[in-house]
Amino acid sequence: WLSLSLMFSVVYSLLALQPAFSGDYLVDSDARQHVFWMQRFLEPGLFADDLIADYHQSVAPVGYAMLYQIMAGFGIHPLVFNKLMPTILGLITTGYCFGIGLELLPLPIAGFTASLLLNQNLWTTYTLISGTPRAFVYPIVLAFLYYVLRRSLFPCLGAIALLGVFYPQYVLICAGILILRMGDWQGGRWRLSGNRRDYWLGGLGLAVAILVLLPYTLQSSEFGPAIAASVARGLPEFMPEGRTPFFDENPWEFWLFGKRSSFLGGLSLPPLLYLGLLLPILWRYSSRFRLVKQVRRGVAILPEMVITAGVTFILAHVFLFRLHLPIRYTTHSLRIVMALASAIAFVVVVDALVYWARFTSHPFRRYFAWAVTAVLGMILIFYPCFVSFPFTRYKQGQYPSLYEFLAQQPQPSLIASLDEEANNLPTFSQQPVLVSEMYAIPYHVGYYNQIRQRAIDLIQAQYTPDLSQVHQFIQRYGVTFFLVHRAAFTPDYIAGSNWLMQYPPAKAAITQLHAGINPALSQVTQPCTVFETDALMVLDAQCIMG
Repeated sequence: WLSLSLMFSVVYSLLALQPAFSGDYLVDSDARQHVFWMQRFLEPGLFADDLIADYHQSVAPVGYAMLYQIMAGFGIHPLVFNKLMPTILGLITTGYCFGIGLELLPLPIAGFTASLLLNQNLWTTYTLISGTPRAFVYPIVLAFLYYVLRRSLFPCLGAIALLGVFYPQYVLICAGILILRMGDWQGGRWRLSGNRRDYWLGGLGLAVAILVLLPYTLQSSEFGPAIAASVARGLPEFMPEGRTPFFDENPWEFWLFGKRSSFLGGLSLPPLLYLGLLLPILWRYSSRFRLVKQVRRGVAILPEMVITAGVTFILAHVFLFRLHLPIRYTTHSLRIVMALASAIAFVVVVDALVYWARFTSHPFRRYFAWAVTAVLGMILIFYPCFVSFPFTRYKQGQYPSLYEFLAQQPQPSLIASLDEEANNLPTFSQQPVLVSEMYAIPYHVGYYNQIRQRAIDLIQAQYTPDLSQVHQFIQRYGVTFFLVHRAAFTPDYIAGSNWLMQYPPAKAAITQLHAGINPALSQVTQPCTVFETDALMVLDAQCIMG
């Protein structure tokens, strides 16, 4: 059963690897943020004194960055390792999920069902396949839960420490579970445990959690502090149409279904994962479902994880943005809980159906029980055949000749562009950009104030009719090239970008273009273009300076 579970994990990952290596200039969407700067591990001179690269390097978890650096030391390119890592993480996740399934219901099919359901959910969502720090949540947290259930002290402490260097905010979930595990539910009330091992595990686990989180609370960053909630509410960047939508006037959207603020947002589950909601009912009528009696007391860890996720969700709202995003604490937890609960419910229900089919004397009931069992089994195995599976977000670079041209320029050549293609240039051409939508992350004041000012200045420079202002802009930032879309000097180009419309100069530029006032930059495109494609032009800043 374990081998079968691992086999499914490998098959799912191979389906994801196929598009990942299907061509050149292919990269995971989020790797353009989290991994592009790691090309410094292979060429230390890349992105010298680059604000964007320095910021992303500073916020990368220590363990995550170190793992990539080690792999780079063996000659594995960070962008290649990013594509391979989900396969490894998937196998580890599968192994621990299988083990937890056995700990909760000691039947191999329970472990297989739990790992299969979790794998199907993870490969239909954009988490594991991204290879970003949040992809490490599942293998490490499942390892933590497994060792907690087995009361294995040192492996449990190791899992907490490992989580602290790969995804530190989730250590709060582990701490909450350890606190609740130092007690027990008796007669509907929570009481302190009578087992000393629970106190040792909980006490030492909390000590390790504090130690791994302490550096994050004490260290100061040149890019901090985190933006205050009161300030964020006044910025268009955090509104529904902004770069990082968070606040929403609709309370249902904000608290339940929003992309970053809600309890359930992003929690899309395969149909069988909703079987977990039946577990309390099965428990209530345990006399009719014989396998319920074999479910071990460790199953209490599932509601404990939900309670902890709820508490940290509230804390993340209270200390908004200092504990990052509230949704991060609930989505990952609920996926794990629902997979394990649904696996138990699935096995219990199927066992009851089979038992009913074997011993009922009524032919229709027998056929009905076998039919339902067969349908459930087919849904479990063949669900990926009926959905877009696996879900990937690989971005294909559309301008290879552009990337090659820029990569051949001296390092570093700063590129100023308002076009969305600027998101790809640091990854594909290894050249820094002044600003782009991908890198306009507004959570840290010290970083985003500079990025926001850069965006405002670039919009003004690109659309001003005064060429001297363009000269001042080039001198201020040391721009080497402008990358301009051929449609950039039309009102529709600006109005079609939610990112550009966040900044006041964008509306002024639209008004100016409607009035027939031509930008100065549009007058020098022909003499100063040093490279062009059907859609894009690269302008030499020195030529513009005259």
